[in-house]
Amino acid sequence: MKMTNVDIAIIGGGMVGLTLAAALEDSDLRIAIIEGNAPNTDFDTLPDLRVSALSRASESILKHIGAWNGILNRRNSPYQKMSVWEQDSFASIEFDAMDLGQPNLGYIVENRVIQLALLDKVKQQHNVTLFCPDKCASMMFGETEAWLTLDSGNAITAKLVVGADGANSWVRNQLSIPLTHWDYGHSALVANIRTAEPHGGVARQIFTPDGPLAFLPLSDPHLCSIVWSQSPDLADERCTLSDTDFNKALSAAFDLKLGLCTVEGERTAFPLKMRYARDFVLERVALIGDAAHTIHPLAGQGVNLGLLDAASLAQEILRLHDEGKDIGEKANLRAFERWRKTEAAQMIAAMQGFRDLFAGENPAKKLIRGIGLMAAATLPGIKTQFIKRALGLSGDLPKLAKK
Repeated sequence: MKMTNVDIAIIGGGMVGLTLAAALEDSDLRIAIIEGNAPNTDFDTLPDLRVSALSRASESILKHIGAWNGILNRRNSPYQKMSVWEQDSFASIEFDAMDLGQPNLGYIVENRVIQLALLDKVKQQHNVTLFCPDKCASMMFGETEAWLTLDSGNAITAKLVVGADGANSWVRNQLSIPLTHWDYGHSALVANIRTAEPHGGVARQIFTPDGPLAFLPLSDPHLCSIVWSQSPDLADERCTLSDTDFNKALSAAFDLKLGLCTVEGERTAFPLKMRYARDFVLERVALIGDAAHTIHPLAGQGVNLGLLDAASLAQEILRLHDEGKDIGEKANLRAFERWRKTEAAQMIAAMQGFRDLFAGENPAKKLIRGIGLMAAATLPGIKTQFIKRALGLSGDLPKLAKK
């Protein structure tokens, strides 16, 4: 058995955990990352089904920590416009990067591309030890440190354990941290879709009676990644339809906006749940990313929120370390907790409000939606504020998220 002493043990080597490690590169803090699955480095012609819409704030974070080039050298798709409308109503709104003096509104990137770009960076760090593939078997706490034993038989002591291990967080479960959660009553069906007409670098979202359907533009001008939110039964049924029947249903749901749609590769669906941990910090422990909160994928903000958590925690850890304070003490981490709980709660509320606004077929409600979106599109300031928030150009941002 080998004992490794570190300052920070990050459990979870996905996008969020790796971002935290990379953000601490210029410190003398010793870091261990424990990750159960090494990502596959080979890519098919067809993109992975799990993609994220990276905001300007996320782009800034990834640039500052030196991982952005790893994304540009693999696969990414900038998009310049966003179009949102409701089926069978006049409710619609459009956003254009040019109106904001921005080169684009963000990038659609496969999650694995982001993870691999970060992994390249972290593997070069002198202050990081990577345990992969490996998993935590147990966790115990003393007064000034935590003890972790791994499946491999290795052991780690750390001043701070960071749970960056996703929605079903092992760390959170071990500590029995309560969750506020609700089931959105929807599943997200994801697939790669070839469209007859080119997408033109526009992200599109239509609100249908079944639920919102997003077409996210990929680097191939005729290929989009879709996220189709609908009842679990419907999602399961549509996953098993023949390609021909699925293509018909999808083309109709999307108002034939890009002509006929053809599915390429597999389809899969996953349940949508909102989760919000009661505690983001405990003595010697901090939760970030999906371990702390999950939100509706409506505006693709989940990963952006997680990367902001990582940058914010890195900023607080560096401040505490510079001041000679204990980085694992709960009292010292309270500022981080208040900061990120507020931001996560605002995002959860915004997503819920947006979802509620577009729920229901009541004609009066449809009229209000139409008037509301028209007002948002034409009244000065409202549209700009909305898109600035989506871009990650407003809110209480960590230093790494600023240009």
